[in-house]
Amino acid sequence: MRKRNRIISDKKSIQIGGQDIYVLGMMMALISFLGFVVENLWLAVTKGYMNNRNMNAPFLLGYGVLVLVMYFLFGTPGKMRGVRKRGGRKRQYAMYFLCAMLFVCVGEIVLGILVEHLCGIEYWNYSGIPLHITKYTSIPTSAAFASMITLFMGNCFDPLIRWISRMDYRVLKVLSVLLVTVMLWDYLVSFGMMIRKKDFYRRWKLILWK
Repeated sequence: MRKRNRIISDKKSIQIGGQDIYVLGMMMALISFLGFVVENLWLAVTKGYMNNRNMNAPFLLGYGVLVLVMYFLFGTPGKMRGVRKRGGRKRQYAMYFLCAMLFVCVGEIVLGILVEHLCGIEYWNYSGIPLHITKYTSIPTSAAFASMITLFMGNCFDPLIRWISRMDYRVLKVLSVLLVTVMLWDYLVSFGMMIRKKDFYRRWKLILWK
């Protein structure tokens, strides 16, 4: 009984935004992995290949960080921070979508400029897309990302948090620390290579069709 109480007490010791830090770390890892999968599925369908997405490990840290920042700033669509629950579910989701869209627009512009300045490469270019705002973002792409974020935060975030929270806490701590360490190390190493070589970090490429 004493050992069990110590584990429960330890579980409540580190909280950020009302969530356990190790739960958030695991959530960030899961979303970063999903980002890697989604980008490669998109490449497979549209370009006919898959690649390492400039990383060594199958995680795109930006996706995990984006979801957690959205959670800390705005919460979830059903429990949006600083917004009274008036107008029903549709209004809540519409407001969340607009906040997510603005966040994506600003984030893409800042990241695009930063990568081009540090690495001397265009990480992406939306100039050929209608309603683009600079070459780094556009209304259609930002709306698409904002829709995915809103749907995920409204329907998947809380269930995933509950699922992660049911893990054995000792296992959760080890996995969370390990995965976050791997992602941060990989991010620093990969972007360090891009900065030094002034080029994309290409490790592998799988051709599916031509």
